[in-house]
Amino acid sequence: MGNRLEGKVAIVTGAGTRGDGIGNGKACAILYAREGARVLAADLDLDLAAATAAAIREEGGDCVPFRADVSKSNDCRAMVQACVDKFGKLDVLHNNVGITNSGGPVEYGEDQWDRMMNVNAKSMFLTAKFALPHMERQNSGSIVNIGSINGERAIPFPKFAYAASKAAMIAMSREIAIQYAPVGIRSNVVLVGLIRSPIVEQNNVKLYGGELEEMWRKRDAMSPTGKQGEVWDVANASLFFASDESRYVNGTVLPVDGGLINMVKL
Repeated sequence: MGNRLEGKVAIVTGAGTRGDGIGNGKACAILYAREGARVLAADLDLDLAAATAAAIREEGGDCVPFRADVSKSNDCRAMVQACVDKFGKLDVLHNNVGITNSGGPVEYGEDQWDRMMNVNAKSMFLTAKFALPHMERQNSGSIVNIGSINGERAIPFPKFAYAASKAAMIAMSREIAIQYAPVGIRSNVVLVGLIRSPIVEQNNVKLYGGELEEMWRKRDAMSPTGKQGEVWDVANASLFFASDESRYVNGTVLPVDGGLINMVKL
């Protein structure tokens, strides 16, 4: 256990993991707790949130689970209020929720577009809407947004709506950062590259021919380092943004991708 978040309270959305292993949200929630934060672990599936909370409590940390659909205003309001009621304040808002699918503007249906924007972009608007007033009253706070390098550049597969939603996250984070900097609130984005995680296994294997090990091999080969990252790489970058170590870092995007974003061709 460390003390980089000692005395702080964090909400982590998308804190559960579907399938085996540990996803980005769960890893971040666990690491925040290990560093001293009290955590509200939110997920659409309460059982998954409860599993994350149980893992944290087994290590001696303090975490409560909460069910929330962060694309809905009432759920976001209730989530933030539950955190403040339980812990007395809110220091860190960690936006991890996201979905993905492939296709271009012709292939996408309007319902697919709307769902992508609601889950990936509107959720960040709504969580910030209800978290910011509490942070403003205490003159401090950090919003950590989990984005994607696809928000800044194309990848080998058409991800029209996903890329748009992640670009929107970058823009919203920047606007929040500048508006709320005078009252001590920061907002930054972790741009995730190729990460080995359960959600990648579940959602992307078909893009690589349907063979899991072949997908992992191809993704490793795509990285400049010869190996894709792990969820703890995302968690460690997020911890920096959540902690006071980044107190003068605001409105930035930090690629966690082994340098992939700088390649001429992915």
